[in-house]
Amino acid sequence: MSNLLLVISVMLLAYANGANDNFKGVATLFGSGTAAYRRALYWASWATAAGACCSLYLAHGLLLKFSGKGLTPDTLLQTPAFLLAVATGAGMTVLSATRLGLPISTTHALLGAMVGVTLLANQGHINAMPLWHNFVLPLLISPLLSLFLAMLMHWVITHCVTGKRLKSPVCLCVEPQNTSAFAYSAGGLIVASSVPSITVDQQTACAARNATIVLGVSAQRWQDSLHYLSAGCVCFARGLNDTPKIAALLWLTPDDELVTTVVFIALAMLLGGLLNARRVAITMSHNITTLDHQQGLAANMTTALLVVIASRFGIPVSTTHVAVGALVGIGWLNGQPKYGMIMTILLSWLLTLPSASLFAACVYWVMESLVTGVHV
Repeated sequence: MSNLLLVISVMLLAYANGANDNFKGVATLFGSGTAAYRRALYWASWATAAGACCSLYLAHGLLLKFSGKGLTPDTLLQTPAFLLAVATGAGMTVLSATRLGLPISTTHALLGAMVGVTLLANQGHINAMPLWHNFVLPLLISPLLSLFLAMLMHWVITHCVTGKRLKSPVCLCVEPQNTSAFAYSAGGLIVASSVPSITVDQQTACAARNATIVLGVSAQRWQDSLHYLSAGCVCFARGLNDTPKIAALLWLTPDDELVTTVVFIALAMLLGGLLNARRVAITMSHNITTLDHQQGLAANMTTALLVVIASRFGIPVSTTHVAVGALVGIGWLNGQPKYGMIMTILLSWLLTLPSASLFAACVYWVMESLVTGVHV
């Protein structure tokens, strides 16, 4: 019975993770107008699923770190009450934030849940050094690193790759028209078959929308393609980074095979994103800063680079913290950060760990009370 409850709790955590996190990689596609919501969501879903499956081969370090070894006593690690409390506490925290449209870190929620249960079960004692070096420090550094790297990445894209900013301003077009002009001169009629016409319109309405051609393809098309590719890389990296953290809860139980665990977690994440991603999507895409195509590309390339490297070397950074840090960096760069929402998100990050700790500790206390009552 306890194993069944654990599986259900972990699947709910994976569902919540998908709902809160899946869209973060494509938020710049939606926010910059490069893709519609549904198209961006489908691209995010499949890229995340691919990353989740590849985590079997590329992210074993995270699987070991989020098994709780070094942080929690071994005697507590494999108890059903510990695993169930951690999964439930983290899941409740992420679901609550998703309902409010706040992008928080599943990594942070899992860490908080582990800390809460360990403190309660171990009479207030916890191994602080692994907690600081392996978990807290990377989570604190990653958003700041992402912020400055995004600004640098934008400068590189603007000045070294494209050589200029590709904007979408109102354009002024001078072009021939098929209208005729009539005039009388010396008793005769002069007919001009066409005269130049000046048109002021959106750039998409102009025939020469973008004159920059690279290898026979417009620079704008190259940029959009890179934007899609970088968004897919972020989603792939997120699946690669988050799946082993969730799978660690089931991997510790001897009856579950790792491959089966990862497949079901990937499916739950996919479903959560498809059904419940909209609120967080709007926050990430429109409520942190305004974006153009190059800014979105810079933010996504930064996030993908940092998260893939972290996953490969088993560093437990948060995709959420990295992605939001990159968006804030772009906001500072373009002078349009939305400080009200940024402060709300920061507050939700500060509350994630204690909330998950409290939820998980309560679940653990209830489980232990039930077990004690049965034995009595």
